[in-house]
Amino acid sequence: MRSEPLRAADVLARRLYAAGCRHAFGMPGGEVLTLVDALEAAGIRFHLARHENAAGFIAEGVHHRDGAPAILVGTIGPGVLNAVNVVANAMQDRVPMIVLSGCVEADEALRYTHQVVDHKAVLGAVTKATFRLSPGGAALIVDKAVRIALRPRQGPVHIDVPIGAADAPAPPAPLIAPEAAAAPHGPALDQARDWLARADRPLALIGLDALRDGCGAALRGFVERFGVPFVTTYKAKGILPEDHPLCLGGAGLSPLADRHLLPLVGAADLVLALGYDPIEMRSGWRDAWDPDTQRVIDIAAEPNDHGMHRAGLAFVADTGAALDALGHGVAPRATWPGGEPARVRAALAAAFPADDDWGPAAVIAEARAVLPPDTLASADSGAHRILLSQMWRCTEPRGLVQSSGFCTMGCAVPLAIGMKLAAPARPVVSFSGDAGFMMVAGELATAADLGVAPIFVVFVDDSLALIELKQRQRQLRNAGVDFPGHDLPALARALGGHGVSVRDRGGLRAALRRALESDRFTVIAAGIGSRAYDGRI
Repeated sequence: MRSEPLRAADVLARRLYAAGCRHAFGMPGGEVLTLVDALEAAGIRFHLARHENAAGFIAEGVHHRDGAPAILVGTIGPGVLNAVNVVANAMQDRVPMIVLSGCVEADEALRYTHQVVDHKAVLGAVTKATFRLSPGGAALIVDKAVRIALRPRQGPVHIDVPIGAADAPAPPAPLIAPEAAAAPHGPALDQARDWLARADRPLALIGLDALRDGCGAALRGFVERFGVPFVTTYKAKGILPEDHPLCLGGAGLSPLADRHLLPLVGAADLVLALGYDPIEMRSGWRDAWDPDTQRVIDIAAEPNDHGMHRAGLAFVADTGAALDALGHGVAPRATWPGGEPARVRAALAAAFPADDDWGPAAVIAEARAVLPPDTLASADSGAHRILLSQMWRCTEPRGLVQSSGFCTMGCAVPLAIGMKLAAPARPVVSFSGDAGFMMVAGELATAADLGVAPIFVVFVDDSLALIELKQRQRQLRNAGVDFPGHDLPALARALGGHGVSVRDRGGLRAALRRALESDRFTVIAAGIGSRAYDGRI
């Protein structure tokens, strides 16, 4: 590491290293060269991507494996503005991200206007906080940034770094101690215990807050002890293994799944919203239960100011600590004497069959059958993601990652690159529609540069399938949703990987097996034809 005296950029970089960060991503310009140098000197490898938006998603993919804040570096003006989409995604998808941008000094900006925009004004609406680095406050600023990014609900924090400040000497400072997990207490907790003790038909909805709290063991002990069937949001899939007999799978965007799940929610006499963040849910989950006729306990990281649902009892608390407190002293009892959850589980399996001869469901089923159980997966936004989130079984948290709050396209490929970089021994697969894949196809070259070998499965239907479906449902004319096909395997080969087109299960099976053995990335273009999602999501 660099000898004393430290630059402010060194203080910042060392603090990020202490937070567990080992990778940073972006596209450098002259204004961030000192930052890049300091990151490398601190032991944080800086990786070049083809676009700042994709760089942020690669950083997020790393975060999902190592738990440290993602680091995105953007240079002045265009570099920062290129990153707005992924920063907004981090805000809505609760991703802790440190966004580092280079800028000119305040006095310089009064007269020099080339590429100069107000980064703090641009990013203020899509970050939890935004700071301007000063040499004397560098340590405190980055400590605050990391704490705010990691504090529930997690999200991005921006630090604007003037060129002169980055190079200026800066004093070190002690780290701030982290907060302890909070648990509910008092009369409201006594009432919640009474409701649990009296429940005949309890049902849990588990969400993203619980994933952040790392409370899988507490959740499993609670639902098994009290016989509570559970549904997860898409991001919380795998917090308990989805082959668990009490698991009813994921929910979020599928009207087909909701036809079976929402009536069960309405039949529950106790609804437990456990770390449930409704930002992932479609409007059909607004007021999914009635606290005037049902008992509802809401345990969340923040007070309910979204209005998507109401609760009779609400606790702002750590999910695991709250469950330990809630279950203390409560005797278990038999639940759901009518067997309704088992019937719903069977109905969902029939609604999303895995035995199609071909089509998007067959692609998903074949991939799940061929790829090892420990495969990590990412999903892009589109019709395929809804189907995948219902069909893809997860056995661990973050086994399937996606943009389910912001629902942006173009995320699956870079997410997979980041996960493979952070977990090179694990198989990694991404699932994209052809439109979303083309948005970030240049990042295949980044995968080649990094020497990683994810498998990129692309559903090829030459259409924005979900939007085309919505046009037809509204009886509107077909406009702006279809496009000519592209030779995606040739593109993959041109950028340093393998590429193959498949149109049946046998071809897909063989391609997946070859891809698992390859030391380079593989693009598998699965031709599924038009209107393949009708009646399936």
